[in-house]
Amino acid sequence: MSVTLGTKRRASGRVEMVLAFAAVFVILGWRTFVFQSFNIPSGSMEETLLVGDYLFVSKYSYGFSHYSLPFSPPLFSGRIWSANPERGDVVVFRLPKDDSVDYIKRVVGLPGDRIQMINGLLHINGEPVKRERIEDVDIDESGRVMRAKRWRETLPNGVSYTTLELVENGFYDNTQVYEVPPGHLFMMGDNRQNSSDSRVLDQVGYIPLENLIGRAQLIFLSIKGGLRPSQVQDGSASVRWERMFTIVR
Repeated sequence: MSVTLGTKRRASGRVEMVLAFAAVFVILGWRTFVFQSFNIPSGSMEETLLVGDYLFVSKYSYGFSHYSLPFSPPLFSGRIWSANPERGDVVVFRLPKDDSVDYIKRVVGLPGDRIQMINGLLHINGEPVKRERIEDVDIDESGRVMRAKRWRETLPNGVSYTTLELVENGFYDNTQVYEVPPGHLFMMGDNRQNSSDSRVLDQVGYIPLENLIGRAQLIFLSIKGGLRPSQVQDGSASVRWERMFTIVR
């Protein structure tokens, strides 16, 4: 009897081990090729994304680079099954200056485009982007409430979103003409004067297509105050229920 029980226990242990390995492979496969979750730590994409938003990013939208893999081993260069982003996509990418850091911004310039800011207005290939003033809003900037101008900006392909303007004549409201190199993108935050993005060439600059992680798709959780889910004490007070399951546009 004891031999039979011991044999059954060993068989059961092997089954559990196989199931555990299978679960790990499924999770890694899902994270590598389908969706990966990210959270928003800063206000550079307000109002589209708020501090404390948790979202799913589709890894398959633009194909796969070695940055798609866990720990980003440099096993190959370029992208497999590559697809180009469109203007207006909200994209997670690895920072070229430090590829251990993930950024999230909006694509405004494609390879070959000429991008310039003139008096706070985005210009693409010499043409001003359509912009309409909408109602102002109060936002929290590092614990300080500020009144922000809001604009409804519409790119040439029809993608429309809200941008914020915190001050007049911000540092990057008037810029040089940026010529986007082949194989690169120009990224900007929607909170225009609180975003380190492609306008800052020595910090962010042009983003290689290889550095793309994926496209932001869905907010599945949003927590006020930048708290982690484990820190939430009263869900009704801390969770922004109205933002859950919101599609990112």
